[in-house]
Order: sequence, then C-alpha cells, then structure tokens
Amino acid sequence: MFDLHRLRLLRELSRRGTLAAVAQALNYSPSSVSQQLSLLETEVGVPLLEPVGRRVKLTPQAEILVRHTEEVLARLDQAESEVAASLHEITGTLRVATFQTAALALIPATLARMRDEHPSLRIEFQVLDPAEALSALNARDFDLVFVEEWPDQPEARFTGLEYRELCRDPIRLAVPRGLPVAEIGSHPWIMETEGFPQRIFNVNWCRQNGFEPDVRFSSTDVLVKLRFVERGLAVALLPDLVWYDREITVDLHELPADRSRLLFTAARAGRGQHPAVRAFREALALSVAPLRPPP
Repeated sequence: MFDLHRLRLLRELSRRGTLAAVAQALNYSPSSVSQQLSLLETEVGVPLLEPVGRRVKLTPQAEILVRHTEEVLARLDQAESEVAASLHEITGTLRVATFQTAALALIPATLARMRDEHPSLRIEFQVLDPAEALSALNARDFDLVFVEEWPDQPEARFTGLEYRELCRDPIRLAVPRGLPVAEIGSHPWIMETEGFPQRIFNVNWCRQNGFEPDVRFSSTDVLVKLRFVERGLAVALLPDLVWYDREITVDLHELPADRSRLLFTAARAGRGQHPAVRAFREALALSVAPLRPPP
C-alpha cells in the first residue's frame, strides 16, 4: 500500500511545479520533500519524476497516482465533513480567502456573526486576488474562497470544486461631484494595473462608449480609486459593494443591467458540506441580505 503522505507530496508537486514551492507550502525543507518522493518511487517501483533543466516533471505513472490521490483526498474531505456534522458543536479551523471589497464590507460582519454563533471555531482569513484564491483552494491552502468575476472576464473553473453564486454586484460610473458625464472621455481615469480583469473591463467599456480612456493613475486598492474620484482627480468604474455601510461621496451613474460582477463562493467538492463551510456561507448570505442599490 502506498503512503498517503508521500502521495500528497506528489500531488502538491503536480500543482505547485517545484520542490521548493511544495516545501514552502507545507513547511518542509526541499531535501525532505525530495527524500519522501524518492521513497515513494521505491514503493511504486517505477520512476515518478524526470529532470527538466533545474526543474522536474511528473512521469505518466506519476500522473496516474496523482489522479487517484485526488479521489482519495476528496473522499477524506467528505469523511471529515460527515464526522463534523455528527457533532453538536462546530470546532476546528476554517481557512477563508476573499477579494478586497468583500474584506472591507461583508467579511467583518460575517466574522462577527460567526464569532458569536460558533465561538469554538477558529477562522483564518486572507485577502487574495480571485484567480490566486481559486488556485490556492484547489491546492488545499484554503477551505472556502469568496471571489468576484467581472463581466466578460470569466475566472478559470477547476474540476473538483463546488461553486455557489451569492449575488450580482452592479458596477456604476463614479465621477467627481458635478462633473458632466459628457466630459468623462477627456477626464483622467484611475484603473487597476494592466492585466487585471477589472482593467480589461474598464478599457473595453470606455471603447464601447466611443473614447480611449486617459489612464493616468493605477491602483488595485478600491479605496485609493474612491479617494481620487472624491478629490476630483479621476473618474472610475466602481462596484456597489464599495458603498456597503458607507456614505456616497461622489456622483454615480447607472450602467446597463448586465454590467455587474458576479460574487460567488467555492469549496472543494468533498468539503462543501462541512458544517463550518456551510455556516460561513449562511452567515455571508445574511451579510449580503441588507444590500440595496445606492440612489
């Protein structure tokens, strides 16, 4: 019988690409990871890794093992979920990742609700870009991620993950107080840096409305973008979640109804029914419930 711990190291190598990345993720030394994989090769009786320059790649036999390891780990996730569901209290640790605007708005209320209702559950939280969060979930770094998807900019969907839509978050044109909409084509803009889905959506929207945006300022921080609009320095496209529990301080203009971002959660298929994951999703839905579009 093959050692499950070593099989998991092989699976991690297939996800992370290098021995150093596996070692860093699992708090081992690279030499220890290499030694364990060598022992797994001895157990299996065939080579599992092939050198490619300074890196290694998995052999076809290793890929077979990784596929079956995924199935075993999913069954273990399901078993853990069923055991947790048989208990009267939610305990353990739940690891969550989400994007910035949710961290500013929905997550504090959700964490407070979870603290009050499930005091024995430890929740660890991190802000991550959606693509990075989904990859990290697939690599088992998190138990649940809450992510965004901008219009016409779909995030990659991984097999073995369970996705659940939470709500649609309208996107609006935010301009300094009193600035006519007719002048947004000649006014400076602030957007995310190039390559981000938000930046692609922003530029495409401007072009569809007949002008090339003058992008003088770049930031991935939504509060920086908001401050630039408030001070009259720039125009921006901002999601409504920015105004969660916050006074509206700029002029907002509607975009077509389909110009909204999708907010959804994702968990590994065997983990989705874990009581801690279900409780967090329920608390998050309650945090979203009071949302109303700004006037």
